[in-house]
Amino acid sequence: MGHRDRTELAVTGVVTVDHQVYEIGELPLLSGEILTRARIGYAVQGRLDPDGRNAVLCPSFFGGDHTGYDWLIGEGRPLDTGRYCVITAGLFGNGVSSSPSNHASGADFPLITPQDNVAAQHRLLTGHLGVTELALVTGWSMGAAHTYQWAVSHPGMVRRIAPVCGSAVTSEHNQVFLTGLAAALAADGGAGRGQRAAGRVFAGWAASHPFWAGQAYRELGFTDREDYLTRFWEQFFVAGPAAADLLSMVRTWEHADVGATPGCDGSAEAALSSVTADAVLLPAALDQCFAVSDEERAAGLVPHTSLEVIPGVWGHLAGAGASPADREFIGRVLRGLLARVPTSAGAPAM
Repeated sequence: MGHRDRTELAVTGVVTVDHQVYEIGELPLLSGEILTRARIGYAVQGRLDPDGRNAVLCPSFFGGDHTGYDWLIGEGRPLDTGRYCVITAGLFGNGVSSSPSNHASGADFPLITPQDNVAAQHRLLTGHLGVTELALVTGWSMGAAHTYQWAVSHPGMVRRIAPVCGSAVTSEHNQVFLTGLAAALAADGGAGRGQRAAGRVFAGWAASHPFWAGQAYRELGFTDREDYLTRFWEQFFVAGPAAADLLSMVRTWEHADVGATPGCDGSAEAALSSVTADAVLLPAALDQCFAVSDEERAAGLVPHTSLEVIPGVWGHLAGAGASPADREFIGRVLRGLLARVPTSAGAPAM
């Protein structure tokens, strides 16, 4: 879940690919500001067909980079690179794409919304990579919010979506979590103290009560709770983007709302009802960050949708393929969705 350039993962046998950077230039933002010298980090696995219609897009998640979905991608995997061109795009603030730590604006880095990230990704895909249609957009957590946003912003281009453990609008409950996370990050007194504290805040939300009660972290090789908190959660935050970058991403997460898309008049209901892509929503049964009930409501608004609840005790982490059972469940659903002839099939539109 951190930043890597080329790493062999012993558990899955995955070898990640090197990322590339696309220089966008000036990017108008939803706020009315301009992000100058905008850049986006991305990775491509598989080959794009001549007509540009076999692409799959995976927007990255909080603190993640182009390697975050490698467990799903490859020959014979759910996102099969023998058939699809799979593009992983890094969100602004992740330390590779434009972020406070690598941009001239520094502490004055502007607010980035999911609409802005999608606008940048659209320019990458259509203006640089030659993509004309997306067979699927899928992402976990913040990546799920951007999956929804893609379906609302570019309905003529997106054929299928699968948001995993996320939402189209950041809920009041989730805002409480983000307030605590931001407070920890902003309190950094040096030596990564704020980032370590943020890791412990996230740990309490990321897994369920049964996960902790059953000490499921032992399945990952940790000896006790403190070992897990220190070597997994603290390390994830310390080894990842800088605190200022993570705070920028928290602001993006706070502002996730498909209803804010131009033309939707502030109505998330109208935005979701406009989606033409075939959709499978994948909340996790015991996710404390994103409630199943919120996704049930979304499923009632998106026209061509079904709901597949990920079982088990891993909560929010289930969507990242935390256990073999989670990986099998998500993989089966994605394979099934890609096997369908999409309701929205037709000539691509931008």
